Amino acid sequence: MGKDTGFKEYGRELPPKVAPQERVQNYKEFVGNYSDEKLNEQSARCMNCGIPFCHSGCPLGNIIPEFNDAVYKKKWEEAYQILSSTNNFPEFTGRICPAPCESACVLGINKPAVVIEEIEKHIIEIAYAKGYVKPTAPLIRSGKTVAVIGSGPAGLAAAAQLNKAGHLVTVFERDDQPGGLLRYGIPDFKLEKTVIDRRLEVMKDDGITFKCNTEVGKDIAAEELVRSFDAVVLSGGSTIPRDLPIPGRELKGIYFAMQFLKQQNKRVSNTSFTGENITATGQDVVVIGGGDTGSDCVGTSNRQGARSIKQFEVMFQPDKNRTLAMPWPSFPMVLKTTSSHEEGCERFWGINTKRFVGDENGNLKGLVVTDVEWEKDFLGRPVKFKEIEGSEREIPCQRVFLAMGFVHPQYQGLLEQLGVELDERKNVKAAEGVFRTNVNKVFTAGDMRRGQSLVVWAISEGREAARKVDEFLMGHSELESKDAINEYQMDL
Repeated sequence: MGKDTGFKEYGRELPPKVAPQERVQNYKEFVGNYSDEKLNEQSARCMNCGIPFCHSGCPLGNIIPEFNDAVYKKKWEEAYQILSSTNNFPEFTGRICPAPCESACVLGINKPAVVIEEIEKHIIEIAYAKGYVKPTAPLIRSGKTVAVIGSGPAGLAAAAQLNKAGHLVTVFERDDQPGGLLRYGIPDFKLEKTVIDRRLEVMKDDGITFKCNTEVGKDIAAEELVRSFDAVVLSGGSTIPRDLPIPGRELKGIYFAMQFLKQQNKRVSNTSFTGENITATGQDVVVIGGGDTGSDCVGTSNRQGARSIKQFEVMFQPDKNRTLAMPWPSFPMVLKTTSSHEEGCERFWGINTKRFVGDENGNLKGLVVTDVEWEKDFLGRPVKFKEIEGSEREIPCQRVFLAMGFVHPQYQGLLEQLGVELDERKNVKAAEGVFRTNVNKVFTAGDMRRGQSLVVWAISEGREAARKVDEFLMGHSELESKDAINEYQMDL
């Protein structure tokens, strides 16, 4: 433990951010770095507690007290080695993870938690600057070939681990560049794409092959791929968005969030796109959905110069602090104000959209809403809602972005051709800890298996699936599982 009184001496501090009125003028990342002194202080706040619940809060099982101690002692290479032993892409999670590890931090019982996510980001950026991040291709290859379909965080993690095990890995991506949701879902102001490209260069130098503009099930028959490779990992994500089939849905001006966000990411990277030009410039915008994707639509609309922005959530406004229904160390569903909200947005809770209203030319001009009240159980959890009588009203808007999440992966094409079984939620069926489908040689990981989730869960799924593929190919695996890492930590 670096400083046994650190958590008593120093409070939680976040790095400086560019002011909202300035940062909305561009799509650059706007969160700064700690000074050397502040980084030292923040790492000193880690208590090195007897039972580090942060491990269980992190889907990857990151070894957090140890890398915090190394940061405090300025042992940068050691900090990087500890962090990268469990997390293939700290530069991604350090920017866009909601940090469930911090919710489980023991210090968080009665004080603000350790800034684990920011320390993680600083470790990897220092590691890149000092040249610690470099190709580590295995000296001996197994001769086995693996196809990874989808280059989002789950696919990239699976590819990295399988390559580490000595297999020859080819990643297939239907978009023009690898990255999946990281590249064409997360706005650049949260994750600049040079961060992805930097990592991809290391992976390519490690011997991983990427084939873009290639949709398996369309450009290549799924059966042919299974026949050509020793194993296949399905990591295409959960890509079918939840719709809002109410009267007026056919009007012009209503889009899924990813249509809007993907197009803007392509603009920023000077990549051409086809189809309708979707912008919020000079428009009254309503974002339906109160999660992170909705927040990304808010931030993008602000940067495009929307006239006004409203965000709707049918759920009631969350509490600012934990309740009986969300005790420590569980991940709490508390009120979250994002950087995009800071930039300007009017938020509405307990509001239900009834129908869209159009003009004589079929263009959206408004929507009709009602307020709702929720019936809750004894722990304060929502059960059902009813509309509040007399609250119906029309709100003017010309752009609506539907950000209500994703329901399941695309079945037509790849999954249909393979004939994989689906679970009751229409995700690819594969048991937890097994990751193997009903089709021989075919495994699955990430949102395609577990449903829409966090980037950190996708990386965890990719790593664990890779271990099972390695066992399938070789009869055993030397890749460490999360459970093995956690057992090692408990022994310490």
